[in-house]
Amino acid sequence: MVELDTVSGNVISLQSVSKQYGKETVVRNVDLNVQAGECVVLVGHNGAGKTTLMKLMLGLTRPTSGLVEVLGGNPAFNAAVAKHKTLGYLPESVAFYEAMTGREVLRFYARLKGVANHDCEKLLALVGLGDASRRRVGTYSKGMRQRLGLAQAMLGDPQLLFLDEPTTGLDPLLRHHFYELIDGLHKDGATSIISSHALNEVEARADRFIIMKSGVVVASGTLDDLYQQAALPVRLKISVMPGEAGSVAERLGSGVSIGKVNNQSLNLSCINEEKMPLIRRITELGDVVCDLQISPPRLDEVYSHFMSQGASS
Repeated sequence: MVELDTVSGNVISLQSVSKQYGKETVVRNVDLNVQAGECVVLVGHNGAGKTTLMKLMLGLTRPTSGLVEVLGGNPAFNAAVAKHKTLGYLPESVAFYEAMTGREVLRFYARLKGVANHDCEKLLALVGLGDASRRRVGTYSKGMRQRLGLAQAMLGDPQLLFLDEPTTGLDPLLRHHFYELIDGLHKDGATSIISSHALNEVEARADRFIIMKSGVVVASGTLDDLYQQAALPVRLKISVMPGEAGSVAERLGSGVSIGKVNNQSLNLSCINEEKMPLIRRITELGDVVCDLQISPPRLDEVYSHFMSQGASS
């Protein structure tokens, strides 16, 4: 089981963390708490500070200022973190000795973690490299190397996973399979920090999102929290009896934001607070309404909204 901070109950805690390289500040005043079992996704443009933030939590670099605690201690010195007994890490760019076979690479990392060799065989099969395990890594495609990287990250049934752009180089089927593996670890209580540009992949899987811009956290929370913060409109599409769209638009009144209207449907939009009153008005229209589709803002729309705003420190 993951060791919790005995005071806060957090697996990870960052307080006013900043990181500078020379005169450049790449992470600025970040506060973040992660509890056991959460899936937290970091999103932001290239250079937003996501990878640096992950490296700070791994203890691979130290903050210029602020406090980083992982598993109740400083990740640069905490014994549990230093030995990687409870951690799995998949970097954005995986690099292995190309002269070694996939099996040899995984067994090398297994020795570092104190994991039995038979677990390597299971993981290689799980990530779809069972038949290629005796081939040299130098012959692997980018997607195969990524899968080998995932296998090493999963060694020892880690309870704390750091995954930096984990589906890079994977085709859609393998991406789906990858997240099925991660979902299985979450069901067993694992905690994960994922950095991703593939917003459609993580939208339904994350417990919380951290949106970063130029080293600053510009928004954070659940998807519902972000909807509220962005105040983006909810879209509704009403399907009606043939020829009734115009009359339905008139009955709804001028106070409703109505977009496209055709013979059998009309598109509406409203802020979230007005959604339920509008739905009640639509149901009162009776049998002329055949169907109602409700579409909240997508994660990519929320992301674009915050990226267009000025970052505040």
